[in-house]
Formats: sequence, C-alpha cells, structure tokens
Amino acid sequence: MNQEILDVLRKGYPQIAERKLQEEIAEVGKLYDFKAGEMIMDYGSYVKIMPLIIEGSIKVSREDDEGNEIFLYYLTAGATCTMTFSCCMQSKKSQIRTVAEEDSVVIGIPVKYMDIWMSQYQSWKNFILQSYDQRLYELIQTIDSIAFKKMDERLMEYLENKAKATQSNIIQSTHQEIAYDLNASREAISRLLKQLEKSGQLTLGRNKIELLA
Repeated sequence: MNQEILDVLRKGYPQIAERKLQEEIAEVGKLYDFKAGEMIMDYGSYVKIMPLIIEGSIKVSREDDEGNEIFLYYLTAGATCTMTFSCCMQSKKSQIRTVAEEDSVVIGIPVKYMDIWMSQYQSWKNFILQSYDQRLYELIQTIDSIAFKKMDERLMEYLENKAKATQSNIIQSTHQEIAYDLNASREAISRLLKQLEKSGQLTLGRNKIELLA
C-alpha cells in the first residue's frame, strides 16, 4: 500500500470516507505528475485510468465534427472527471480532451475498479453521483452562456473561471488561446479585451491578463 497516496487521499477527498476503500485506492492507485500544457487525454483515446485531482487544475474541452473546439469546465483539487467515468463504464472512446492548465498531480485509478466500488462502497457511490451533479450544473452553465450571453460577458466569465481554477488573478494566455477556447476569432477577443481594459476590469500585458478587483 502506498502511504503517500493514502495521506493525500485522506486530506484531499474526505468524502471518500470508508477506510477499506481508502486503503484499496492506495493499493491500486498511482500518482501522476503533469506539466502545464501537457495533454492528459485526447479525443478518441480509450480511458485507462480515472483521475482524482490532488493539485493543480485541468481544462476539459469538447470538439464537434468539423474540428471546432469549445471549453467546457475546469477540474480542480478534490474533483474527478465524470465523463471519464462514463467512458470507463461503457468502454467508449473519449469524447473530450483534458489538458493540464497548470502543473498538476492526480491519483490514477485503473478502470476495472470503478464498477466494483459503486456497489461495494456507499461513499464512492455518493462521490460519483455528486460529481455527476456538479459537472451537469457546469455544462448547463456553459450552454446558458453560449445561448444567452453576449461575447463580452462570456469572455469575462471565462477569465473569472480560469482565475478561480488557478487561484490567481494573473492569467497566462494568448488572445489566440482564449479565442480557441471560446470558439471565437482572435480579432474579436483582442477587441473585447481592450474594451474591458478601458472599462477598468483588467489590464493587458504580453501573453498575460490581470483581473482587477
């Protein structure tokens, strides 16, 4: 049993409360380190592990049939990717892309344990169901944002979510990267960022944006 995994699991995931389950995760799990910008899972790949995020943040995106990509949500410490869980359970290829937004550490759990623990441990079942509920809420927010908000509102919301995920008001991103996440043109994003700077909501630097309180 890996004592390091057991210690970080108990600290980061108190909702996974059953001691036997904690010990099993420490037995079969493995710690993975991902550098900022590193791809964790790509479209069309088979899911081999389910991640429990210990440190950092992970960006989750979706791509349509024409190759247009849009940002969905961030995963931060204490969370897991329920879309990964869904692929695990159905042996489906991934329909999302996950990329480390910053240096991140996760516990990777082999997929074969997912279904076993659902029927064996109540705290695991509750954790998965609560994770599904949170991800569904975030997806609804994304849909509402696309359907009902103007691009400047979507942009500001995106920046605020990114700042929250990284716990920093300084966002290291190019205008092109933001445009890609929001499925918009770089010119439109640059224009809106300059407008937001003039209104005093942020300041712009070289590949850097600072949100102002």
